[in-house]
Amino acid sequence: MFDVIVCGAGPAGTVAATVLARGGARVLVLDRARFPRDKLCGDTINPGTVALLRRLQLLEAIASLAAPVGGMIVTGEHGVTVECTYEAGAGGLALLRRDLDGALLQGALAAGARVEEGIVVRGPLVDSDRDGPRVRGVVLSGRDGRDLRVPAPMVIGADGRRSRLALPLGLARHPRRPRRWAVGAYFADVSGLSAFGEMHVRRDRYVGVARVPSGLANVCVVVPRRIGLDDPASLLRRQIDRDPRLRERFRSARMVAPPAVLGPLAVDGSAAGLPGLLLAGDAAGFIDPMTGDGLRFAVRGGELAAEVALAAFAGRLRLPHAQLTRLRRREFRGKWRFNRSLRRVVDRGVTVEIAGLAALAAPWLLRRAIAFAGDLRPGSSA
Repeated sequence: MFDVIVCGAGPAGTVAATVLARGGARVLVLDRARFPRDKLCGDTINPGTVALLRRLQLLEAIASLAAPVGGMIVTGEHGVTVECTYEAGAGGLALLRRDLDGALLQGALAAGARVEEGIVVRGPLVDSDRDGPRVRGVVLSGRDGRDLRVPAPMVIGADGRRSRLALPLGLARHPRRPRRWAVGAYFADVSGLSAFGEMHVRRDRYVGVARVPSGLANVCVVVPRRIGLDDPASLLRRQIDRDPRLRERFRSARMVAPPAVLGPLAVDGSAAGLPGLLLAGDAAGFIDPMTGDGLRFAVRGGELAAEVALAAFAGRLRLPHAQLTRLRRREFRGKWRFNRSLRRVVDRGVTVEIAGLAALAAPWLLRRAIAFAGDLRPGSSA
């Protein structure tokens, strides 16, 4: 019998499993994928997340696979270009998502968690009493086609935007607006790459560019409509070619593998769980990949879920799901507000124009926003 079943072996799930196992809990981690596996991601970790991983003693294995990120370059309408250099001693990292996930998974195994790959979680094992529903474990898809019920005192749902736990229980939903889709691929021979991440914000899209350790460029375009997603390679090329800031830099570039598509992106979370269930990562809500906060929410959210579960096992919490909801609100409220504000800016083309003019007049405002997105004070800038 396991004390906790963690559904999802991404960053939120593996960090939660690591903290739980270090705290003495018997932990089972389940994921439908087999690792290593690729996943669409910006492939960068901001300085705040780097600091979290260092505190959790998980950074060393990750840093050996990564390249440093010294800051961010943001461009907008009207020729706006603002560069923000991260302050000394507090940089970000760039690495392939498959390498990040693999390193964190090894950390969970080293802490004592058991990991089972290629397992499909069909949904929560739920019963109800006068106090309402309670999760008692998970229902798995058995190899013989029959459902397999696995009980556990606590379940942590870290199974992503299409969570088989959060969505059926009404704890998360995909909002009608905004509905954005991301298309990403790796390119070789992109000119002008540096140790800085890039975000190019336009009226109807934004484009992220990051150099990964192999020298390739991770390129991700986020668009508000599904038009063209049936041919994502052409859509990605078209969005690059129409941008005067990027067109020449990609003139000789070639896509080294088929692109990936992800969407709709946004997930609205109403609560961080219910009795017997705690949520972490995208299963608990996801706003937008624009600021690079997704991994910070995943790492810190996984840690918070684990800490709440351990406190409940020790008898210090009667309603762990309610406490987790409060802690997440306190921890992430500022970033949620910031990300929603940026999302509204990008949703409105006129607002993007106004923001571009404001950045021309007062670029320090945009530098402050970049530093806040990276969980830092503004550093030196060029």
